[in-house]
Amino acid sequence: MVNGEKNRFIVIEGLDGAGTTTQAHKLSAWLISKGYDAHVTAEPTEGRIGRIIRQILRGEFLGMDEKTLPPESIAGLFLADRADHINGEIQPLLKQGTFVICDRYLMSSLAYQGIQCGIEWVASVNSTMMAPGLTLMVEVEADVAAKRRAARADESDLYEVTAFQRQVADGYRDAARLRPNDNIVTIDGSRSISDVFDEIVDIVANTYQIPAESNPS
Repeated sequence: MVNGEKNRFIVIEGLDGAGTTTQAHKLSAWLISKGYDAHVTAEPTEGRIGRIIRQILRGEFLGMDEKTLPPESIAGLFLADRADHINGEIQPLLKQGTFVICDRYLMSSLAYQGIQCGIEWVASVNSTMMAPGLTLMVEVEADVAAKRRAARADESDLYEVTAFQRQVADGYRDAARLRPNDNIVTIDGSRSISDVFDEIVDIVANTYQIPAESNPS
């Protein structure tokens, strides 16, 4: 699948309700069980900029929401959050040999902000952001994702409207062609959590040449 070992930055992408968060934590636990250091992170981050983004998406930041804040401003906040994320968290961990598993990354910006800002523009302003060693694209129909979101108690945000999510699903497909170096592998996310995870394990094991019985030390 790969020529030589990829960097240990793994991104899991997908619609809200695709199960990216669950799979990120399961993958981390699996890597740790194999003797590797692994760290789960997410975008938006829990940093200062990331917290502002989350508040805006819920309409809780100084009365601002998608109707009062230009979409380019939201995209700019995501860009700033990502730059801090890479420099302050992702790269230092990668230099230590740690697997960094990110729940959402650049493809999500292309898919989400690309709808209102234009996907080519979002790709351009993010062009200097580092490429993952592996991107796992968990695909699920928008209607299925909506049912899953309805079954959980999480607070919704402005991006969790089913009609919008259908546009996002198309956006992810367009995003893949703009990020050819992200080593994107598409996974059928409509299956059970365990079936999706089994495929993720196979892909990660093959990509990073991790044998069934592995201990790097």
